[in-house]
Amino acid sequence: MPLTMNREVFITCAVTGSGATQDRSPHVPRSPQQIADSAIAAAQAGAAIVHCHVRAPDTGAPSRDPALFRELTDRIRDSATDVVLNLTAGMGGDITFGGVERPLPPNDAGTDMAGATERVAHIADCRPEICTLDCGTMNFAESDYVMTNTPGMLQAMGRMMTDLGVKPEIEAFDTGHLWYAKQLVADGVLAPDALVQLCMGVPWGAPDDMGTFMAMVNNVPDTWTFSAFGLGRHQMPYVAASVLAGGHVRVGLEDNLMLDRGVPATNAQLVERAARIIENLGARVLGPDEVRARLNLTKQAPQ
Repeated sequence: MPLTMNREVFITCAVTGSGATQDRSPHVPRSPQQIADSAIAAAQAGAAIVHCHVRAPDTGAPSRDPALFRELTDRIRDSATDVVLNLTAGMGGDITFGGVERPLPPNDAGTDMAGATERVAHIADCRPEICTLDCGTMNFAESDYVMTNTPGMLQAMGRMMTDLGVKPEIEAFDTGHLWYAKQLVADGVLAPDALVQLCMGVPWGAPDDMGTFMAMVNNVPDTWTFSAFGLGRHQMPYVAASVLAGGHVRVGLEDNLMLDRGVPATNAQLVERAARIIENLGARVLGPDEVRARLNLTKQAPQ
């Protein structure tokens, strides 16, 4: 099918992620204050949405502590910079099996399985405009680790998010995840104007070649809004690719640590570069209020 370029584009900045990147760059933020400061700088550089994880401030290890999410979102909301809040709800579905000969019991060190209510507790407390819904189970890089999101769990979490007035951002790591997301819409769990993030090149999901990317794009319903990202050196090429394919873009230190070869990036620098690419393509970068209007987002107060 022919490309239909998007002329009005929003940028999401994925500020820190949950990968073991905290010691690979001096710019990866750890504490709620550092994450908030980096998110605010990204917003000032042109990001309409900030997608946030939290980390243990002392070690930088990924965390799902609701108190850390609350401190982070309070700091962003109390700043003079307006930005759409997008919090992860992807943690709490982690299984690391015991090995190929004795997979059970799971390895406690890498296993973190929580119920649906616990996985969205920080969403209920902080009430961001958007939160993520990883729409499937997949092998995720490490040999014995599986990111686990069963259909029952996704039904429960999706309904909770919708009932809270928070828009789920479907994280689609492969075509089957889009297939199931369509079922969630058909079942009334998600609204028909769904929002989806196409996650390209994450081992072992959809590879980041253009053929696979366009297969993902072509499986997004016309009533949905999509954004996309690639990892590492492919981050900026995917800014252009997503705009040309009719979508929006995501950049940030969750997905890429470098501005250029040997030059560690800040989140603000990655957003600035993405904005230049978008504008050089002849498109306009949208602000947070425009994004709220387009995505039918509700700006709520925390509980």
